[in-house]
Amino acid sequence: METFDARRLLPIIGPILFFAVWYLAVAYGLVNKVLFPSPFETVAHLFTSFGKGGMQVDVASTFLRTGTAFVIAAAIGVPIGVALGASESAYRSVEFLIDFFRSTPSSALIPLFLLIFGITDANKIAIASFAAFLVILFNSAYGVMNARKTRILAARVMGSNSWQIFKDVLIWESLSQTFVGLRTGVSIALVIVIVAEMFIGSETGLGHRIIDAQQVLNVKDMYASILITGALGYLLNLAFLLLEKRFIHWSGK
Repeated sequence: METFDARRLLPIIGPILFFAVWYLAVAYGLVNKVLFPSPFETVAHLFTSFGKGGMQVDVASTFLRTGTAFVIAAAIGVPIGVALGASESAYRSVEFLIDFFRSTPSSALIPLFLLIFGITDANKIAIASFAAFLVILFNSAYGVMNARKTRILAARVMGSNSWQIFKDVLIWESLSQTFVGLRTGVSIALVIVIVAEMFIGSETGLGHRIIDAQQVLNVKDMYASILITGALGYLLNLAFLLLEKRFIHWSGK
């Protein structure tokens, strides 16, 4: 009979502590109950909102925008990053631009994207794609540049040419770092989409729902939307962790 491993319970300790502190803060009057409802009321409101269908539409809109932005960023960022990483001199020639825009908060570029795309969904997707693209490109490039030299030397000793080394060694060696970039990229895309939904005209989306609830002091809906946003980000990150574990099981070996 398989014995129960108590370590499986470790991931739920954090959420339990979070909700316990939240509940105690409200129960003992450490926060204003009007502005900070109990976790039970918030979760109950969350399920009610899902039952009515309104929350489902906003989650779907945010997820679709995030997914579209991420796919565009990955489709462009990974190949360019791998190509730049294969030639360190090429990467160094554009390193300043990459680091400059990567260090610039993407939300600060919203006015620029507004001028280019206007108040449309394309704007939200474009700014999120740009932010995710830079992170994905950076990690993909460094994954190639930091490939283990011993494996490259071993491939050369066995008579592999530059192209064979690139496709059979460098790309595979870079996958671990590339997945770090993809995982970070999808999280950044979600953050930027939420911000864009808040401050760029939008009729649907979790960001729109959060800012709309805040303006009319519908605090239960606001906190419920924030919880859903966090859960969505966590699930996206978890999905990439599982994919990484499944397809890059050799990482670190």
